[in-house]
Amino acid sequence: MYNNEPIFLQPVFQERIWGGQKLKTEFSYEIPFEKTGEAWAISAHLHGPSVITNGPLTGKTLADAWNEHKELFNRETVDSGEYPLLVKILDAADDLSVQVHPNDQFAREVEGVPLGKTECWYVLSAEEGAELVLGHHAKTSEEFTRMVDKGEWDKLLRRVKVKAGDFVYVPSGTIHAIGKGIVILETQQSSDITYRVYDYDRMDSDGNKRELHLERAKQVTTIPHQDAYVKPVETIQGGLCEKKLVQEQYFTVYHWQLNGQATCKMTANFLQVSVIKGHAVLDIDGKSFVLTKGSHFILPYGIREYTFDGEAEFIVSHE
Repeated sequence: MYNNEPIFLQPVFQERIWGGQKLKTEFSYEIPFEKTGEAWAISAHLHGPSVITNGPLTGKTLADAWNEHKELFNRETVDSGEYPLLVKILDAADDLSVQVHPNDQFAREVEGVPLGKTECWYVLSAEEGAELVLGHHAKTSEEFTRMVDKGEWDKLLRRVKVKAGDFVYVPSGTIHAIGKGIVILETQQSSDITYRVYDYDRMDSDGNKRELHLERAKQVTTIPHQDAYVKPVETIQGGLCEKKLVQEQYFTVYHWQLNGQATCKMTANFLQVSVIKGHAVLDIDGKSFVLTKGSHFILPYGIREYTFDGEAEFIVSHE
């Protein structure tokens, strides 16, 4: 089963108050909402599991495959737990709320779920002057609490300008927000726990302000803020330039630039692959698969070698 073919996945779309239309205009997805904020592209999370579109498991979800076919992920002899990762594309037509996520221990003890949320972002596009919230300026818990309680957001929040091609690692405990005019690909732990700190006093469709989670946010925020340092490592193999963006506890993430042909050997239990630009053909044991921008797939365990041919860019990840 899938020993010589990828597992292609259909994204699940999420409506968001800050969403827009770029998932349609930039990726040609048939989006269901006027404000479509997120495409959960590679997901086994219960809030939006991706559906398999090829092979013997067509119509099943990634969660089904993980639970029923552990051999695809080299999980036959270990306790699999939850599918560990989640890949999204986010279209921020407006500012996202300022938020923070808990670590695994807090998620288990307080929320009763197995995973906290460490994440990272690859900036696919950004309008001129676009910026993120990344961290804060408080030196102590007392100062953080005082500034939050007084709503001193301009003093508290640390803002960073970004452009297409930037990469940002966001460990749990980091105050953050994606700003208006930015489209990102996010690789994260498979968790949907968000503590909202500030939401610009926006109203939802019913005329209510969205709920904040200030007490829990105060409990999980890293104080003082610590910049996450990552140093990309680049290697070239044939027509493939591989840049390792981050290798940390929960995931390793790469940017691949393909110019021509490259044959690669499988070195992980499975690979998550998202095509972010261009066209290519993937060949495995003589079977060919056409890849276009917006394609998302998993290379399962058991594939030994694969060849790419074309002009394309990918974000690739594994545990």
